[in-house]
Amino acid sequence: MVKVLFVCLGNICRSPLAEAIFNQKIKENGLSQKFKSDSCGTSDYHIGELPDERTLQCAADKGIKISHRGRQINRVDVREFDYLIAMDKSNKVNIERLIDSSGLSHEQVYLIREFQPDTDQIEVPDPYYGGIEAFEEVYDILNDSITHFLEFLKEEHKVYV
Repeated sequence: MVKVLFVCLGNICRSPLAEAIFNQKIKENGLSQKFKSDSCGTSDYHIGELPDERTLQCAADKGIKISHRGRQINRVDVREFDYLIAMDKSNKVNIERLIDSSGLSHEQVYLIREFQPDTDQIEVPDPYYGGIEAFEEVYDILNDSITHFLEFLKEEHKVYV
């Protein structure tokens, strides 16, 4: 089973939404036995908390259920997950620092928007200080990026449905 970890700062806005979108897509495509995902944050700000209400609302409006509590990335994650997917450059740097400080190696660290075609943007904006429109924008970015990321994974791991 291929394991994917989505990572943002606090694990209450972007990464739990990414996890939920990914899970919905693998379920719809009959790939739940092939792929698994989780999410976490690089900070300890929101450990144990539910996702932001606006994240939950945005997901619910799209028919996606989120069942998650905030947690912080750790060394076990680096060993256990095949792909570490950051929402922005700062998150990616923090992931790489954790990898370096733990003496581990990990080649599969990406920014999620690396998989989004036709964009010159590389980061998913943090919607925390915005309104529901900011969360809708993040949903659209993640939905598109994850669609292409899943295609990449299927090709990379020779998964055909």
